[in-house]
Amino acid sequence: MTELVYRGAVELAALLRSREVSAAEVLEAHLEQIDRLNPLVNAVVTIDEGGARAAAAEADRKLVAGEAVGPLHGLPISFKDTARTAGMRTTFGHPRHIDFVPDENDLHVQRILDAGAIRVGKTNVPEYAAGSHTFNRVFGTTRNPYDPAKSAGGSSGGAAAALAAGFQPIADGSDMGGSLRNPASFCNVVGLRPTPGMVPNADGSNAFFPLAIAGPMGRTADDAALLFSVMRGATSADPFSVFPTHAGASDAGIPAGEASPQDFAGLRIAYAPTLGGRIPVAREVLDVLDPQVKALEALGARVELDCLDLDGSDEVFRVLRAACFDAAWGTDLEADPTLFNHFLAGNIREGGKLSGRDVFRAEEGMTRLIRNAAEFFTRYDLVIAPASQVAPFDADIEYPTEVEGQQLTSYLDWMRAPYLFTPLGLPALSVPAGFTPAGLPVGLQMVGARGSDARLLRLASAFEKISSCSAIHPQGAAVL
Repeated sequence: MTELVYRGAVELAALLRSREVSAAEVLEAHLEQIDRLNPLVNAVVTIDEGGARAAAAEADRKLVAGEAVGPLHGLPISFKDTARTAGMRTTFGHPRHIDFVPDENDLHVQRILDAGAIRVGKTNVPEYAAGSHTFNRVFGTTRNPYDPAKSAGGSSGGAAAALAAGFQPIADGSDMGGSLRNPASFCNVVGLRPTPGMVPNADGSNAFFPLAIAGPMGRTADDAALLFSVMRGATSADPFSVFPTHAGASDAGIPAGEASPQDFAGLRIAYAPTLGGRIPVAREVLDVLDPQVKALEALGARVELDCLDLDGSDEVFRVLRAACFDAAWGTDLEADPTLFNHFLAGNIREGGKLSGRDVFRAEEGMTRLIRNAAEFFTRYDLVIAPASQVAPFDADIEYPTEVEGQQLTSYLDWMRAPYLFTPLGLPALSVPAGFTPAGLPVGLQMVGARGSDARLLRLASAFEKISSCSAIHPQGAAVL
């Protein structure tokens, strides 16, 4: 059972297609793992064992009958609880949606199911996915499989914890300010925030809002790339969505041929450990990342201390995020001031104070940042930085209030490492980089030029062969 639940998605998919294992066997192994560990981790919050078993049986029937099967054939998955799933409860982490059952799937959900994945349930999120620590008033707190006393991150915290705990080999997530990258860092998995448009925004209320994006997660970059190959691709519902730029092998996300550490030879890399002095970063995080930089240099990469132009990015992000929240929930908050948790309510109220001029100027600021980033990537191939400013913190607190002795003034301050990159419209991911002395995971954030998603995944795959920590699964007594 343990062998099956920690097989990579790419390997497991091959075993399923060759009929060395059945979809039913794979599902039962993962259901057993969920039954054993989910009471401790609290990653999967809704589950349909009967529906999953029926889908697995149908998947096996198709293969025996010689029918065509998709690239995710037989792989179990629980979807993020902000993604609408037809016939299955979707709560958005809020009590008022506890009985909401959508009639249709979100586009990326439908694509994943059409590719042959087996729907098992839903993974936990913060309230309306607003925040990088996963807890809510419906299902409580998701805990880190590497240390259940610690946070799993967020907002895709349930998804990341489910991967780390062996509940599923792939996971969908979404990212506005780091919701794919932060939990990936905390749980020793890979989370990719794609270039806007790669995964269409076909279900959000505003197709012109570029900050919130769905993306793939996996225990390795190859597994995330497999899921990305299914999630990506244009649709008429999103005028900014784009078709894959390459056909054939590279359509899977990573170009043909196995990634190698030698892929870093000759690369021009900018290392931004504190984003040019803009953020405090815990020493234990930098102690993990700094040796990885030296390893890249030893492979022939040219690494310089440098950073993209992020001036004004903080204001752009906060203005557009607050405006989005006010548009979504401002009227609801006015009707019932107790409806939202205090920091989400505060963000909504900030949005209510904004003018159209404020929003338009933030969009102008985002335009400048995007153009400056394009120029930066004529000089560099890759930016590397912390995926999170801190290691996983105590799960029973709302958020860190200081980093390295520097007091933080708001809930968002400790999340700036990923979200300062968000307005630049670039692909960014977190890849496992190592562990603190306490055994807590630390991720390396890798940022590439716009549209370089496949190359970024390949470099993450190459990096995994250097850091060698993607294969280190939770071993604490509490999760055995």
